[in-house]
Amino acid sequence: MSQDRDDDVDTSGARGSDTSAVPTGKAGRGETTVASRARTDADRPEDTRSSRANPVTYLQQVVEELRKVIWPTRNQMITYTVVVFLFLIFMTALVSGVDFGTGKLVELVFDR
Repeated sequence: MSQDRDDDVDTSGARGSDTSAVPTGKAGRGETTVASRARTDADRPEDTRSSRANPVTYLQQVVEELRKVIWPTRNQMITYTVVVFLFLIFMTALVSGVDFGTGKLVELVFDR
């Protein structure tokens, strides 16, 4: 009975309505069909390959994207830099304090 149910389900991995695909093995056992093979570079449109292969086009697109960026003002950069430095000072003090306290605790416990 389970054999009938397994035959109803297509597990070959073939997609689409291409009925001309011929299975190379039994469905559901890991073999692939002709229609389920991966696409190669030859299957891709010509314009996709050429735009990826051209470094000049890539650099032009990078410059174009950088022009769209909203750059921070001088005051914003100074504010952000000060905030980062204050955070670094705080975190350094916190980690140093925890390290010092843990060291003293270990000395108390194991120094007897």
